Amino acid sequence: MIIIMRKDANEEQIERVKKEVRQVQLRPFINPGVERKVIAVIGEITLGKVALMDHFAALEGVERVDPISKPYKLSSRDYHPEDLVIKIGEVEVGGPEVIIIAGPCAVETREQIIETAKAVKAAGAKILRGGAFRKPRTFPNSFQGLGEEGLKLLAEVREITGLPIITEVMSPEKVDLIAKYADILQIGARNVQNFDLLEAVGRQPKPVFLKRGLALKIKEYLGAVDYILSEGNPNVIVCERGVINFDDEMRNLPDIGAVAVLKRETYLPVFLDPSHATGRRDMIEPVGGAGIAAGADGLMIEVHIRPDQARSDAVQQLWPEQFQEMMPKFRAVAKAVGREL
Repeated sequence: MIIIMRKDANEEQIERVKKEVRQVQLRPFINPGVERKVIAVIGEITLGKVALMDHFAALEGVERVDPISKPYKLSSRDYHPEDLVIKIGEVEVGGPEVIIIAGPCAVETREQIIETAKAVKAAGAKILRGGAFRKPRTFPNSFQGLGEEGLKLLAEVREITGLPIITEVMSPEKVDLIAKYADILQIGARNVQNFDLLEAVGRQPKPVFLKRGLALKIKEYLGAVDYILSEGNPNVIVCERGVINFDDEMRNLPDIGAVAVLKRETYLPVFLDPSHATGRRDMIEPVGGAGIAAGADGLMIEVHIRPDQARSDAVQQLWPEQFQEMMPKFRAVAKAVGREL
C-alpha cells in the first residue's frame, strides 16, 4: 500500500505515520522529489493487516491510502507518478532529450579509448561506455578486461573529453572501487538477480544502470530494481537489451514492446541497448530508431575505432563513421515523437 500525505502535511505528521508503520513490523519508504510526500509500506501485508489501511487513513496529515497490487512497489508509477530525471554532471537522463551512451565494449588501450571517446562525443554522444573491470564473458579464456588500469584510463578520458563514464560492476566487493572512478555503475543482464550486488549498489549514491535479464519477465525485472531502490538509492536507469530468441538471425530478440511497457509501468528512465539486443552492427540503426519511437529515454551503442580488431563483441561494434552517419537519423525519429537529441 501507499500512504499519500496532504500537501500541507508537516514533518511531525510524516514521522508519526512512519512510526505507526514500523510498529506493525512494516517498513515505511519515503518517495523523494514529488509534489507531496508518498510513503510506501514495504513488507508482507496479510489479510489481517488489510484493516491497517483504515487506521493509516485516519492519521493526521494523511490524504488517502491506496493499495498497490503489483509485486514491485518502489519502481511503480503508482508510487511515483512523475518521470524521474537523473542529473549526471551536465547531462539530464530521463528529460526531454534522448541521451546516447556510446563507446567500446571493453577498454583495451589508452589510444583506443581516447580516440573512440573523442569520436562519439563529436557525433553527439553524451556519456561514454567501456568495460573495464572483469568482463562478463561466456567462456573463461575470453578477454576479461584491464581491471583497475581500465578504470584509470576511463577517468583520464573523462578529464580529456568531459564525458561522464559508465562501466560494469560484477561483484559486491568491487562496488566501492568502481564507484571511485565511474559516474554510473552498470549491472549487466547476467547479474540482474544477483541480489547481494543489487543491494550493494543500492547503498552507494552513484546512479545505477540495470539491464534486463535474458529470460526475465518485466515484473521480475522491476522486482530486481526494487532491491536497489529499497536500499536508499533512488537513481536507477532501466535498460532493455534483448531476450532469448528461438531464431539465430540475431543474438537476442530486441523487445521493443518492453520499452513501451516499461515507460508505462515505471517512472525511471528507460534505455534500449540495440548492440547487445541484436549482436549485429547492421541492425543497430533500425532497432535503435524503433526504441526511440517506442519512448526510450536513451540508447546504449557500442563503437570502436577498429571494430575488426576488437577483443570482444567485434561484430556488433560500429566504426565511428557509421555512428556519425546514424545520429542524424536518430535525431529525426526523436523529433517525430516530440523529443530532442
